[in-house]
Formats: sequence, C-alpha cells, structure tokens
Amino acid sequence: MRVILFDLDGTLIDSTEAILEGFKYTFDKFGKEYPGDKEVKKLIGLPLDVMFENLGVKENVWDFVDTYKKKYREISKEKTVLLPYAKDAVKEAKKFARLGIVTTKTGLYSKELLEHFGIIDDFEVLIGREHVENPKPHPEPILKALHLMKANKEGAWMIGDTCLDMVSAKEAGINYIGVKFEYENEENMKKCAEIVKPNVFGAVKYIKNF
Repeated sequence: MRVILFDLDGTLIDSTEAILEGFKYTFDKFGKEYPGDKEVKKLIGLPLDVMFENLGVKENVWDFVDTYKKKYREISKEKTVLLPYAKDAVKEAKKFARLGIVTTKTGLYSKELLEHFGIIDDFEVLIGREHVENPKPHPEPILKALHLMKANKEGAWMIGDTCLDMVSAKEAGINYIGVKFEYENEENMKKCAEIVKPNVFGAVKYIKNF
C-alpha cells in the first residue's frame, strides 16, 4: 500500500492568524519591536528558534520560543482552520494509502489540533519538531516517519506547500508534490517541485492516478 506524508501549515491547515498573534505577543512581552506580519510569514515552516533568530533575536532565543509556544497553545484551536478540501483530501487518501504527518510544528500541539478537527485517527504517525534532531529540510523527519510505519520509500509521497517539504522529500529519496499557499512564492515552488497543485485534494488525486 502507498504512503502519503502530509505537511500541516499551508497544506492541511491555516494557522496564520495564531502564528502571527503568537509572534506579536512574544516580541511585545520581551519589549522588542515586532518585525511585522510580512517578515514572519516569509519564515513560516522553519523551526521556531530559526524563525526568531532570522527576526533579529540573538540572545535567549529559547525563552522567546517557550513564550510563543504557551501563547500559541492558548489560541491555536480558536484561530486555526482546516484548508478548503483538506478533510476530503484526507478521507480520499485513506482509501488507497497509509497516512502520516511530518511538520516542524510542535508535535503535541499538532496532535491537539488534529483531534480538534476530528482527523487524528486517519494518521498512523505524527512527526513534530520535538521528535527529531534535524527538522525539514533535512530528510530525518520523513525517514523517521517511514521507519515507524515500517514502510518502504518506493510508493511513498510527501505533500507540502514549501521548498522545505520538497527538499526534505528529495533528500529522503521519496516522491513529492507541492501545493500552492502564501508561505512560498509560486516561482520558488516551481523550482522545488515539478508538480504543484492548487490544493491538497488535487495533490491526492494526482497521487491516486499516478
């Protein structure tokens, strides 16, 4: 049976509002000027410590990360939505493939969100930031997911909305397909993935017919 690994943010869910509010709250709490929504959005998909460092936090970065995570957990369910066709995509994929989640988000909070949306039971594994030494674009998260699923690389696919997802899949030696979302500009995405679909349901249908 085939395996499909899904990214979360920008692929199945949109938690942009929660992420931006979390970053703004954290910068305010530490008395630092908020760099702005546009700058944060450019970095979504990277690990939190890398995001904060790229936004100018040079000291106590893990204090920023911890503060953000507490705030994000408080507001994430209220300020996160499933993307259009995401639930349909998961249910369709389940008919012909085994499913997993590979994300740079905290795995615990990701699990809570998927429980909230009623789709957690569709996935065999969930690999979050705390489960690996090296997050995407390193291949480790994908390789760990496949290992836990006792699955072969042949017939395995990664669906994601950023070049981080595509590079991780390529380095892991599995198939990959991109979906369009605002976190990655279209020009970059086309350089990273030969196939880019408008949404996750289109990506699942492509894999089904491949």
